[in-house]
Amino acid sequence: MVDDCPVHNMAHFDMVQAEPTALLYKRPDGTALAGRESRRLKELFKDFGVQPSTVTVMGQMGFTLSTLINMKDEEVDFVIKSMIEEYHLDLLMGEQFGIKAAVRAKRRLVVEELEQQRMDMAALSNEKKRRLEEPSDGLLLKDGNGSLEALGLLGLTDPDSDSEGKKAAKRRQRKRRSKEVGDDGEERPREHPFIVTEPGEPAKGKKNGLDYLFDLYEQCGKFLEEVQHIAKEKGEKCPSKVTNEVFRHAKLTGAGYINKPKMRDYVHCYALHCLDVETSNNLRKEFKERGENVGAWCQACYFPLVTLARQNEWDIDDLFNQNDKLRIWYVPTKLRQLCHIERMKHGE
Repeated sequence: MVDDCPVHNMAHFDMVQAEPTALLYKRPDGTALAGRESRRLKELFKDFGVQPSTVTVMGQMGFTLSTLINMKDEEVDFVIKSMIEEYHLDLLMGEQFGIKAAVRAKRRLVVEELEQQRMDMAALSNEKKRRLEEPSDGLLLKDGNGSLEALGLLGLTDPDSDSEGKKAAKRRQRKRRSKEVGDDGEERPREHPFIVTEPGEPAKGKKNGLDYLFDLYEQCGKFLEEVQHIAKEKGEKCPSKVTNEVFRHAKLTGAGYINKPKMRDYVHCYALHCLDVETSNNLRKEFKERGENVGAWCQACYFPLVTLARQNEWDIDDLFNQNDKLRIWYVPTKLRQLCHIERMKHGE
């Protein structure tokens, strides 16, 4: 508590002991803030270097966890300024940044949880509709809990994005595209257009190697620069990331081999190559020696990235934004989901 707080235009606050484990911040008019909010504030700032006395004053000012995470950064700055000027708190520089960092981290976590809930609901909705349209399909699990595993993390879509007829047509079209006829006349899943190669190893046959794959991402960066230059000349808004506009520009300039589906499938592989080239190279060598295909290598690239995100306090967006080559790419949804799952599993 701070004894020299000014009382001009302010209500006086007294802290009273309610229970051994809970504190109530009580005004003279009898209005009380439950001790639960006090504990939630302490939990919010626990790992960000904010002193307990500072948290106590914020509780006396009437702030709750919900209030703070719904405030804009400018409003949080105003709160800090008020605590210094009106309450005469001697806030350390680290505390000031800690308050803002804690609010941002909690806000980001809440957004991720809401997004996860939305995607789970979308998956359940898609599963029900698919059962109605394809009752003879025995590939999907029959119980509600297993349906998400059968669909996989990459199969989640927005249920409101299209009409029923369009979505059914798209599913049939994807099935046709995902199959190709083999020499024996049987349909087989379409293979990846790349093969696993070691660093510097040239590809053999019709398929390209992984060095070629990573070079495509470098080319996308150059096409983005060209699109930005054209937009500046026209006085239009410049894209900061690789979007459909970049892919269209690449196609118009003769680089039709660079397309959205191909580039989006391997963004996390390129991310590992940029963030930890040694681990990426070792993974390539290991899978080449084992004779694994690109699909298995592609899945294996997720796990080192999740480890890197954990070392960076689960801020996968920061890992991408801090890298000059990765900041132009969106974080893949599946990678974000895996980080969220691992974070919840470890209770962090």
